[in-house]
Amino acid sequence: MQTNLSRLGGQLGVLLCLIGFVLMFLGWNGAASQPFVPAQFPYLISGGVIGLGVVVVGAAMIIVQNQRQDRSRLEAALDRLAAATEKRGAAAVGNGAGFTGFVVAGESSYHRVDCHLSEARDEAELVRIDDVISRGLSPCRVCGPPRTGQLTN
Repeated sequence: MQTNLSRLGGQLGVLLCLIGFVLMFLGWNGAASQPFVPAQFPYLISGGVIGLGVVVVGAAMIIVQNQRQDRSRLEAALDRLAAATEKRGAAAVGNGAGFTGFVVAGESSYHRVDCHLSEARDEAELVRIDDVISRGLSPCRVCGPPRTGQLTN
């Protein structure tokens, strides 16, 4: 029930805007039919000000409904992104899937090519996995690059 009512927010907002414009027109029409300014005030107040208030409420309802739709689309996109990241991360930590044979070597450890920890280091260089054995480097604990004994290529 709550979901159905929340979907009507934009449509109800458009309806309120139309009603407000009709009220403003009726107030203007009534004020235009009176020759004296003091006689025009009741029409301007009842039709113009109330109509303007109804239009503002309707526009606010349209804006809120659009924000709700945008937020739900963004949450769905973030959920899909999180699921894809978890799936890719699980595959990368697995048995070296997607491993190209090269790693990024630092002073004391080596990383996958796509590891974010090695990007900022000045001493990092791209080397073959066989060279990390001769250097005595340890694997990164974050990205989990394959050890030479884990390679199936």
